[in-house]
Amino acid sequence: MLLGWPAAILMQLAHPLVLAGVLDHSVAVAQPRRRLERLHSTIESMLLLTFGSEQDVQRTADKINRIHDYVHGRLERPAGRFAAGTGYSAHDPVLLRWVHATLIDVLPRTYELLVGPLSPQEKDTYCAEATELGPLLHMPDSYLPVTMEELETYMNGVYASGAIEVTDEARALAAELLAPPWPLPKWRLLCWPNADLTILLLPPGLRQAYGFGWGRGQQARSRLTAGLIRRVLPLLPPLLRHWPASRRT
Repeated sequence: MLLGWPAAILMQLAHPLVLAGVLDHSVAVAQPRRRLERLHSTIESMLLLTFGSEQDVQRTADKINRIHDYVHGRLERPAGRFAAGTGYSAHDPVLLRWVHATLIDVLPRTYELLVGPLSPQEKDTYCAEATELGPLLHMPDSYLPVTMEELETYMNGVYASGAIEVTDEARALAAELLAPPWPLPKWRLLCWPNADLTILLLPPGLRQAYGFGWGRGQQARSRLTAGLIRRVLPLLPPLLRHWPASRRT
């Protein structure tokens, strides 16, 4: 599932107000050497929200809300339909819903690409269960889509509204996300599965807006990467395939 996160992140960064919050307040942007530390913290939080006890879930949500308390500001320059000076806040339910929706859109598609098919009922159940996080992050009741059909309707509405605009800053972050600097050149070879799968999982319009090529060669390589992972995964023992937190449930 982690291989689906970069595509969701690029979808999130295509919203100028989400992007502004990241550029102005993210440790991963301000201190590149702490990116692995930030990634570890994010994974730990997501695992606790998914597999933790009620107390773990509440503590993690409280931690996220405290971080969000400091994430607010205003656009320095116009971006898409948003004028300079437009305010943003990590507590804004509109922005939280977009971030949530990108993950609910991408992760089931990642599972189907790399693991196996999901029934419509399984997808709807996943979508509905994910809404339990909404009230913990102070989103209104019934604010998040509870079925995949509702999710599709919501996302199409966001795209049609003009709120999504890939800026030069978003493209710069995308380049770093898909090809992060490694201390040794040989480790850069590990970037190719990340880049191929991210480009494959992006919606076509955003793929084009970010400037990613999608010719026959890129398509074939991306699908080859996905196919190799799909074949290798069943050969791995659960100790390597699953997070310890998920094995305890």
